Amino acid sequence: MKKNSTLALFAAFIAFTTFSCSSDDKSEENTGGSDTGKTKYIITATTGATGVADYLLTADDVSTGSITTVGNGIEQDGTYRYYITAENNFFSLLYGQGNPGAVTTYNLNASGNLVKKSNFQAETVHVFAAVNSDILTVKVPRSGASIASMYKIDAKESLIKGEAQQDTKVLAGNGERAFFTWATQVGDKVYMPYMSIKGDGVDNFGTVNPDSTWVAVYNYPELKLQKVIKDNRTSYLGAYFTKGLFQDENGDAYGFSGAIATSNSVLVSKKPSAVVRIKKGTTEFDQSYFFNVEEKSGGYKISSTSYISNGKFLLLMYGNPGKNNGAVKLAVVDVYNQTFKWATNVPETLTSATSRYNITSEDGNSAIIGINTPEGNWIYTVNGTTGAATRGMKVEGGQITAIQKLKY
Repeated sequence: MKKNSTLALFAAFIAFTTFSCSSDDKSEENTGGSDTGKTKYIITATTGATGVADYLLTADDVSTGSITTVGNGIEQDGTYRYYITAENNFFSLLYGQGNPGAVTTYNLNASGNLVKKSNFQAETVHVFAAVNSDILTVKVPRSGASIASMYKIDAKESLIKGEAQQDTKVLAGNGERAFFTWATQVGDKVYMPYMSIKGDGVDNFGTVNPDSTWVAVYNYPELKLQKVIKDNRTSYLGAYFTKGLFQDENGDAYGFSGAIATSNSVLVSKKPSAVVRIKKGTTEFDQSYFFNVEEKSGGYKISSTSYISNGKFLLLMYGNPGKNNGAVKLAVVDVYNQTFKWATNVPETLTSATSRYNITSEDGNSAIIGINTPEGNWIYTVNGTTGAATRGMKVEGGQITAIQKLKY
């Protein structure tokens, strides 16, 4: 997470945590985790000071007013925190800089206050996603050993309940290695898009296979590889630590490719940034469907994607046409009708914008995103149909790094 200003920073300092079965520090006042229909928003913000991580702030409404980190919120220890919600719990994960890191679980008590549920120790991983009532995490090697480790964590109990392994060189089968970009539950299976990377210790994330798409299909909970879905109309889905595959309400899966593969730091993708589809009940890319986003946008590439609902997505686009750099631009797409619209009423200069930690409004019509600018930091809603952005709550005393929500 941290700052996503050019969105080429997505690959910097990213690695993640997987839960271990260490101490469980229960909070005596914790009665949260239930769902009575009330929503509490969790806004994380960093002061930017060296060695200081995010503050967790809570609000009942992010469409108006202001909130501050000064004398407010729960300070997280350590730098580089990452987040996921599962089973109505909020997990704050510390990147351990190659070492085990703390994982703190929170939920809401009956009064809507954020309370600590437990503490854990964790080792560095690169993928984590909610699957059924679990959190699936994957540790993926970028060089050296080629075995990826997958862990199943009970999101209610916060305990590892199983694991599996995958030889990434065997999975790639092309002389390189597979590097999972993310994991997505599709039906009763787990789909894991991956990049093909050299992993040679010199140009680890470079590739000589820039223009192909792969999705590994695993059954669950066994995590046995069943198939690799392949295509060659665009590049890999998602990006390093960036989700690129989403299941809609109909059970279809839509994959988003930035077409930003590199070799020796030079962009080598020849295919366009685009959306592809896997129809419900199939394990093949739908050859009748191809949404050329690069063409519809006037030559821009997708950096990251957030699902809104009913085929509407918020896209963060690289600011320089045909490149994988430049200040972020916001857009909305309808993958059913293959329409593209630039977002309106967005500040001209964005310092950064939240990417993988955005949420959907309660009515399902808009994305809620944090936007940081030189003039200040605000939470915006972006309508998934019109692309119109509306400025809401101002966040003072720190840059917005994530937005999540829980029920109580």
